[in-house]
Amino acid sequence: MVDVGGTSIKILATGHSERRSFPSGPKMTPRRMVAGVKKLARDWSYDAVSIGYPGPVLHGCPIAEPHNLARGWVGFDFAAAFRRPVKVVNDAAMQALGSYNGGKMLFIGLGTGFGSAMVVNGIVEPMELGHLPYKKGVYEDYVGRHGLERYGQRKWRHHVFDVIGRFIAALEPDDTVIGGGNVKLLDALPPHSRAGDNENAFCGGFRLWQPPRRDAGTRSKPRS
Repeated sequence: MVDVGGTSIKILATGHSERRSFPSGPKMTPRRMVAGVKKLARDWSYDAVSIGYPGPVLHGCPIAEPHNLARGWVGFDFAAAFRRPVKVVNDAAMQALGSYNGGKMLFIGLGTGFGSAMVVNGIVEPMELGHLPYKKGVYEDYVGRHGLERYGQRKWRHHVFDVIGRFIAALEPDDTVIGGGNVKLLDALPPHSRAGDNENAFCGGFRLWQPPRRDAGTRSKPRS
């Protein structure tokens, strides 16, 4: 399983407990990603690959270049490069799938960008809420990494609470999970939400190859 991020590439294989990573960034192309993953996983045995991609994905293929990486991802043949069957999904959708406990769940990822997805009765629906208009820009400008650097933690937290409150009110989820690397910077969580964990992305990547959950139609506990 490969989690492609704006600052690092993280990998984990079935049967192993310790993830591995290497730096990412604006010069990271898909070829460099594949080469880095192969080198880091050279002593692992694996039959298939799941990729969490930081951008929109349609029918298992990236349809837009990532904002924080180099170009070349759209149209790239990942299966040929890895010489394995490959499934590519949006990175927020992958972490959402790994965080899912049933019912209608909203996932928000606070990291380099602003990820979002919903899981309804076991069906994952990636979303690009971060690029919708908000104040003098888009949501990602205020709650992504650039917003944190520009406004500082105090104002950034205020924006996070405001944004997540808007989405909960509009989408009425049974469960809201806040994941991504920057969730740890919140001194408290917005009402009706719980903290996720980046490790859930690996769980989501493995679940892509498993049969649908039998309990997918069960609902989460009502929000308090």
